[in-house]
Amino acid sequence: MPKTTPNDASVAAFVAAVADPKRRADAETVCALMTEATGEQPQMWGTSIIGFGRYHYRYASGQEGDWPAVGLSPRKQALTLYVSAGFAEYDDLLARLGPHSTGKSCLYLKRLTDIDEQALRELVTAAFHHLHGRTLTA
Repeated sequence: MPKTTPNDASVAAFVAAVADPKRRADAETVCALMTEATGEQPQMWGTSIIGFGRYHYRYASGQEGDWPAVGLSPRKQALTLYVSAGFAEYDDLLARLGPHSTGKSCLYLKRLTDIDEQALRELVTAAFHHLHGRTLTA
């Protein structure tokens, strides 16, 4: 059973507890942006991820579960956005975004003030619509 599942914990309380004031403000801004871009209300997944929407995954191994279509976590090192669709289709948006780094399905932002917010909004919207409500088999 995965630990990172949706729950009724307070998103506002989680964000308010972020120690660094700049990271907390960035998290509030991105949470509002993601709410608007997805049309979904934020929900805590596990203890540290704010998720928007969901999709179901099923691996060849038989493992399956649900995960947010898009999400965020105000980590100490960077604001981390979970873009489960990956970034293969989004080179143009990433080029416009500003300073960032990526993992397989994570986007790391050091400072929101350096980011093109419109490019971020477009990326979140596209990634959300790519996955929300779908089942992926890998």
